[in-house]
Amino acid sequence: MSVLTRDEAQTRAQLLDVHHYRVDLDLTTGDETFESQSLIRFTARAAGDTFVELKPETLHSALLDDEPLDVTALDGNRLPLTLTEGEHTLRISTTMRYSRTGEGMHRFTDPTDGESYVYTQLFMEDVQRVFASFDQPDLKAVFEVGVTAPEGWTVLSNGITEQQDDGRWQAAPTPLLSTYFVCVAAGPFHSIRTEHAGLPFGLHCRRSLAAHLDADADEILAVTKACYDRYHEKFDEPYPFDSYDQAFVPEFNAGAMENPGLVTFRDEFVFRSAVTVTERQTRAMVIAHEMAHMWFGDLVTLRWWDDIWLNESFAEYMGYQTVNEACADLFPDTWVDFGVTRKAWGYEADQRPSTHPVAPDPEAVPDTASALLNFDGISYAKGASALRQLVAWLGEKDFLAGINIHFKRHRFGNATLADFIDNLAAATDRDVHAWAEQWLRTTGVDTLRPRLTGEGTHWQLAVDRDGSRPHRIEAGVYDRQPDGELALRERLALDVPQEEPVELTGPRPALVVLNGGDLTYTKLRFDEVSEESALRGLSRIPDALTRAVVWNAMRDMVRDGELAPVEYLESALAHLPEETELALVQGVLGFARTQIADRYVTEEQRPAALATIGEIARALLRRTEDGEEPGLRLTAVRACIDSATTPDKIASWLDEGTVYGGPELDPELRWRILARLAVLGAVDETVIAAELERDPSATGQEGAARCRAALPDPEAKAAAWSSLFDSDDLSNYLFTATAQGFWQPEQADLVREYVPRFYEAAVALGDRRGPAMAEAAGRYAFPVYAIDADSLVLGESHLTADTMIPALHRKLVDQLDDLRRALRVRG
Repeated sequence: MSVLTRDEAQTRAQLLDVHHYRVDLDLTTGDETFESQSLIRFTARAAGDTFVELKPETLHSALLDDEPLDVTALDGNRLPLTLTEGEHTLRISTTMRYSRTGEGMHRFTDPTDGESYVYTQLFMEDVQRVFASFDQPDLKAVFEVGVTAPEGWTVLSNGITEQQDDGRWQAAPTPLLSTYFVCVAAGPFHSIRTEHAGLPFGLHCRRSLAAHLDADADEILAVTKACYDRYHEKFDEPYPFDSYDQAFVPEFNAGAMENPGLVTFRDEFVFRSAVTVTERQTRAMVIAHEMAHMWFGDLVTLRWWDDIWLNESFAEYMGYQTVNEACADLFPDTWVDFGVTRKAWGYEADQRPSTHPVAPDPEAVPDTASALLNFDGISYAKGASALRQLVAWLGEKDFLAGINIHFKRHRFGNATLADFIDNLAAATDRDVHAWAEQWLRTTGVDTLRPRLTGEGTHWQLAVDRDGSRPHRIEAGVYDRQPDGELALRERLALDVPQEEPVELTGPRPALVVLNGGDLTYTKLRFDEVSEESALRGLSRIPDALTRAVVWNAMRDMVRDGELAPVEYLESALAHLPEETELALVQGVLGFARTQIADRYVTEEQRPAALATIGEIARALLRRTEDGEEPGLRLTAVRACIDSATTPDKIASWLDEGTVYGGPELDPELRWRILARLAVLGAVDETVIAAELERDPSATGQEGAARCRAALPDPEAKAAAWSSLFDSDDLSNYLFTATAQGFWQPEQADLVREYVPRFYEAAVALGDRRGPAMAEAAGRYAFPVYAIDADSLVLGESHLTADTMIPALHRKLVDQLDDLRRALRVRG
């Protein structure tokens, strides 16, 4: 299959003006394939040669202006067209294959009740798996979609759908859309419908999740309506589509997709087990993120994929900010969670060899394959952090004024970084173009460090910067009180680089935290006194966001080899039992468990690390015995399970169906315990099969696959490896679950023989199954616990493979850099 290059897209955009698509899909022809017909109306501005894209199982016919084309001319995914100047129609009839990888038209049969569902994910190049199109974002058109579906199904699309007398469903014509935004979801959905601001709103999920969606519908709709109203206060342009449906669909590769009028979400957001408030907050943020795309991405769309950050950074920033504003009664401070989870994702991505500018040069994104690699922590988390800094520097009033100019000038069209910066500049006297060059065209993370000089009650604060970006920050200056509390003396607004040091009155501060409000994107270090205060008194800092900043700095110091992993664990043990912000407890425990215990300490140190995490968890359990903090207790129970080194305690919980003092074990906790017992060799296939009979859902199937792959048995490992790489029967989710179970730090010797086999197997898989599965293989099936110099040399020797698809190559570059870092930290 040929990937589309930027030059080809520019040439075709100069030649064509695409007006209208009529797409007809027949979903009644079996479980493996469906029928697809496209009628495209377009104008050629001059005579010339071009092509239309499609990836059919069978191309039945193609007619250009009612004249048949040679279907054998289809070359990969391109059907050549020779055009005269003027108006044209193109009719293409195909049979298409359903996907099991979350790409194109994905089909899923629910093991709970046998019902089937389909949905489209047409991002980047996958529209070609569903219907023929001129597939690039700057050839927008009107779409009319008709669907023939089995009896009893509901069909959803970008516009309001109506069932016709003949059983077909017809969607209302869309405004001008890019091809990758077209969406269809069909099946016997459970639906909840309402109306808001004169528009129909809907929630949809598969029937087996109906009770769980019903339980959360009030909250989901409250968040949706509050964000909708808040965006209408921010944006001059009204919501541009005729309805707002949110469909929670199975085996979805992303968190969600911003299809206009029909947002699709992974259906894990319909919670079937107990969750914490931070997990509900994440769902709210994703709802707000996708709604922001209705304006930034859908109404105004990038011209080419080098500007993907314009979509994702904006939606990421607006998602957190809008939930923070509109849903404060439910989620009082979303920026704490952003700081300790999402921002860490950006910092890590920006320190790898694969880093790139937030806004890369167009030449760095020459084709769609390279564009796909930029959906990462830089385009999301770093870009959102840059926008937050821009708002702090520019002021929200001018920022929103520039955004509204952008929407007005480019509504239902396409825009570039240059357009965006010009529109911001039109709303302010500040030099936005210079800011963009410094922030959006550069890579890497600056580091800021306080420098205190003086004596007695006269001190000067200067900020040393390792890097080149300007920063507007808030610095917190703290004094230690007699009871050990760290009291805020003052909060200073600083511009870095500074013209002059800041004068401080009073004794030498016990602690100075630069960027205490987390308004910029930078690594932080401390002066010697502040570092000691931070390590020993972190829980005594009154502001949760500042504590998040300090924890992030300590995380960076561990990763950079400046703070011993054991010392981080000691700080966690000292402070987490008193921590009141759940997002911080979850973030710190997650880093301690998955990075420090599993990767950064040696094999000999690991039992002690797990014991420390277990001690933290038990302290939190004791603290929550009164039932006042259920989210914190659930977090502690999960940490107890994941850090267990002997089976007895968690096995007794499984036998009794409850943790002493609560909670009762729901399916998520039961599978979590069973997975850990499998790693420890305390269960067998009989127990796994019995649990699967108890919970035969899709999540149960994934849990069983994870447990079977985790069994410390050579035959179990051989069977798991074969299912991953020797056949293509596993769906994307079952592949991920199996891979997650396969590699375990406790089983390094058992799976050592598979480490050298991984690379060729992953390359072959990527060639057969495409970028989504290749990325899954690189992310989940990589031998992440083989932390030794030989494994690094082995991996690096495979990076030159000519046949490796870009999605896998990028993932392996990142994994090997993480391995290199783990070796340095251990050293």
